[in-house]
Amino acid sequence: MRIIAGSLKGRRLNPPANLPVRPTTDMARESLFNILNNYIDYEESSVMDLFAGTGAVSLEFVSRGAKDVTAIEINNQCTDYIKQEASRLQVKNLHVVRADVFDLIKRAYKKFDIIFADPPYALEDLPKLPDLIYEHNLLNPDGIFILEHPKEYSFEDHPHFWQHRNYGKVNFTFFATIQDSETSE
Repeated sequence: MRIIAGSLKGRRLNPPANLPVRPTTDMARESLFNILNNYIDYEESSVMDLFAGTGAVSLEFVSRGAKDVTAIEINNQCTDYIKQEASRLQVKNLHVVRADVFDLIKRAYKKFDIIFADPPYALEDLPKLPDLIYEHNLLNPDGIFILEHPKEYSFEDHPHFWQHRNYGKVNFTFFATIQDSETSE
């Protein structure tokens, strides 16, 4: 794995093989950020990465200049690895929180410009995530929620559905509060 763009471009991430994760592929991450480049001012963005795993997505946001990134992960090995990588890369604006995502959503007090979630594909409550994000008002106005999920799920009928993209086995559904004809596809 590598960081694709920004101040940390080209830096390699070598997570231990025993981490219980399914990292977003470099190709899918690059495609995701190519989409976001058209809509996001990273330097003004506060980001939350749910089910952060290896932290690759969090570090990509940091590398592109996000003002602050919060990585949420329940697994100790993963949070230790993300902290280790942040230290190695001398990253100061990445906050790693060991927590259950669903508990955190219920008690979160901060709003974000971007929320990215890459839950385990077999997670029973995966389809509930968009509703929980909006019910708990976790996005700033014009905020974007991105959910990575398997192809079995479709969120096109969700009231905040914006767009869907597929990259092999990786599917991204984007949710937004404000839509206009220029941003809908």
